[in-house]
Amino acid sequence: MPAEQPLWSPSAARVRASAMSDFMTAAAKATGKTLANYQELHAWSVDDREAFWSLVWDYCGLRGERGRVVLADGERMPGASFFPEARLNFTENLLWKTGGTDAIVFRGEDKVERHLTWDELRALVSRLQQAFSNAGLQPGDRVAAMLPNVPEAIACMLAAASLGAIWSSCSPDFGKQGVLDRFAQIAPKLFIACDGYHYNGNTFEVGDKVAAIAAELKPQQTIVVRYIGDADAVAGSIANAISLDSLIAPIAVAPLRFEPLPFDHPLYILFSSGTTGVPKCIVHSAGGTLIQHVKEHRLHADIRDGDKLFYFTTLSWMMWNWLATALASGATLVLYDGSPAYPDANVLFDYADAEQITHFGTSAKFIDGLRKTGLRPIDTHRLSSVRTIFSTGSPLSPLSFDYVYEAVKNDVHLASISGGTDIVSGFVVGVPILPVWSGEIQGSGLGMAMDVWSDDGAPVVGDKGELVCTKPFPCMPVMFWNDPDGTKYHEAYFGKFDNVWCHGDFAEWTEHGGMVIYGRSDTTLNPGGVRIGTAEIYGQVEQMSEIVEAVCIGQIWDNDVRTVLFVRLAKDVTLDDRLRNRIRLKIRDNLSPRHVPARVVAVADIPRTKSGKISELAVRNIVHGLAVKNQDALANPEALKLFEGLAELSA
Repeated sequence: MPAEQPLWSPSAARVRASAMSDFMTAAAKATGKTLANYQELHAWSVDDREAFWSLVWDYCGLRGERGRVVLADGERMPGASFFPEARLNFTENLLWKTGGTDAIVFRGEDKVERHLTWDELRALVSRLQQAFSNAGLQPGDRVAAMLPNVPEAIACMLAAASLGAIWSSCSPDFGKQGVLDRFAQIAPKLFIACDGYHYNGNTFEVGDKVAAIAAELKPQQTIVVRYIGDADAVAGSIANAISLDSLIAPIAVAPLRFEPLPFDHPLYILFSSGTTGVPKCIVHSAGGTLIQHVKEHRLHADIRDGDKLFYFTTLSWMMWNWLATALASGATLVLYDGSPAYPDANVLFDYADAEQITHFGTSAKFIDGLRKTGLRPIDTHRLSSVRTIFSTGSPLSPLSFDYVYEAVKNDVHLASISGGTDIVSGFVVGVPILPVWSGEIQGSGLGMAMDVWSDDGAPVVGDKGELVCTKPFPCMPVMFWNDPDGTKYHEAYFGKFDNVWCHGDFAEWTEHGGMVIYGRSDTTLNPGGVRIGTAEIYGQVEQMSEIVEAVCIGQIWDNDVRTVLFVRLAKDVTLDDRLRNRIRLKIRDNLSPRHVPARVVAVADIPRTKSGKISELAVRNIVHGLAVKNQDALANPEALKLFEGLAELSA
C-alpha cells in the first residue's frame, strides 16, 4: 500500500533558500510565465528546451562562447545538436576558483589523509598540462587511466581535458583482460596507472599487471602514480614509462591555458558494464556533460559554493565523473579509496563528521547492507552538516528509504537517482523542494522528457512499462567508439521506438508524480506472458532476516519461462522447506501469485559488477549454459561457478 505521509518534507525556509526556487523565479521572469511549482517548471523545461537550456547556461555561469543557436534539429534523436556554435573548455569551467580553501580532501583506507587547496590543484594541473603537451597530446587523443580514487586522478583528467584529449578510466582491481577489453579498443596515447592499492586491510601490488597491459597497449608513454610507494620501481620495469613524480619534478608552475573546443567535442569514453560481450565504448561530449552535471548539482542537489560533496565510487563508475564536475559549482570534492566497511561500517560516517560533508553519496546496496547489519549512525554520529544523501546503482527499496530516516538521519533530503553510464547522469532524480515518499524517486530531471510506455509505444499510467525519453537532451552520447555508421548506437537506444530513447529500465509512475524503477527491462521476468520486475521480489525477500541478498532470473523451461529465486542466507541459516514456504507466502501475499518463484535455491554468493549491481544477466547466462564473456566486469567472478549445473534446476 502507498505510504499515507511522506518520509520527509523540506521546510518552507529550506525551499525558499534553494537554488531550485531561485531558478524557478528566474525562469518565470525570463518567460513571463507563472511557474508555481516543480511540475509547471518541468513542463516548461521540456516544452521550450531552447529557453530552458539557455537559462541553465546563464544561471550556472558556464564559461565560454555560447553562440546564437541553442538547439538545431531539435526533433531528431539522434541528430539534435545543442549549442552548435559554442566554444568552451571543460577544465576551465571546473578550475575557475582560486585560493587556500580545500578543492579536494582525500582519505585512504590506510589512513593517509591529504588536502589540496584550489591553488594547489591548479598548480598540479598546470604541471601535468605541460607534461602532457610535451608528450605530444593533442585534441582527440585518448588518455587511459587505471587508478584508485586519488586526487591525482582528478588532476590528470583535468589536465587531459584542458588540451582537448579524451579521458577514460577504470579501477586497479580490474584484471589484465578486463583492462585490455576496454582500453585496447581506444588506443590511448598515454596510459596512467598506479603502483598498487589498498582494500579491506590488504595492500595489492599491481606492477606486473601494469607492465603486461602496457606491453599490449603500446602507449607513447606510461605514467605510474605513487600510492603504495613503488612507482619508480614499477616504471623502471616498463618501456617508455616514468613515475608521475619524476615526470613533473622539473616542470615549474605556469598559467593554465584552456583550449576552446566545440560543445560536442568528446570528453569521456565510458564503458558499459554488461557481462555479455566486450564493453561498448560510449563517447560523451564536454559541453553536454558539463551543462547536465551543473544542472543536476546546482538545482537538483542544491550544491553551493563551499559545500563538500562525497560519493563512494571508483574510477570504473560514472559517479566518479559526476562527482568531479562539482568543482564547477565551487564545491570541495571529498574522496575516499578502499573498502566502505573496513575496519567497520562506521568508517564513512566517521569521515562525514570529521570533514563536515554536506552531500553524502553511496549505493543502494550499501544502504541495504547497513540496514541488514542493524547499524544506527543516528545514535553514534552527529551528521549535522549532511543536508542530502544520494543513492543510486540499483533501485532503493522502501525498507531502505525507511531505514535512512529511522537510523541515519531524520531531517535529510534522501535523493534516490537513476540514469547511468549511457548518459553519465540521471533521468529521474532528487528534487529538493518536493517531499520524499518511501520507495519513490522524486521526479524527472529538468529538461528530460521522461515517460513510461507499453511495448506498443503507448504512454502507461498506473502500470509498469519501458522508461523512455521522448525529446533530445544535451548529454546524449556523441557516438560509440569504433561504430562508424552509428548502427550500434542506434540499436542500443532507438531500436525499440523510432526517434525515442528507450533506456532499458522497467518503470512506473506513482500517484505523487514520482517514479519507481523495477530493474532492467532486459532482465524483467515474463512467466506466463506477465512482466514482473525483479526489484519487486527483492523488496519482499530482503525484508527477511534470514536472507542477506537475492537474485532472480527467468529460466526457459517447458516452452515457457519459470521464475527462479537464488538467495544468499544469513549465517547459520539453512534453506529448508519451511523457509521456502515462508518466502513464497510472503511474495504471494504482498505481490501476487504470478510473482511466486517456481524454484528457490540457496547459493553462497551472488555475482556483482564492480559498482555493486547484482548481475542478473550473468546468472541467467550461466544457468542456460551460455558464456559470460566479460567476467572482468564482475567484482566476484568466482561466484558464477555456484550457478553451474544445479540439480534443483533440472526438474
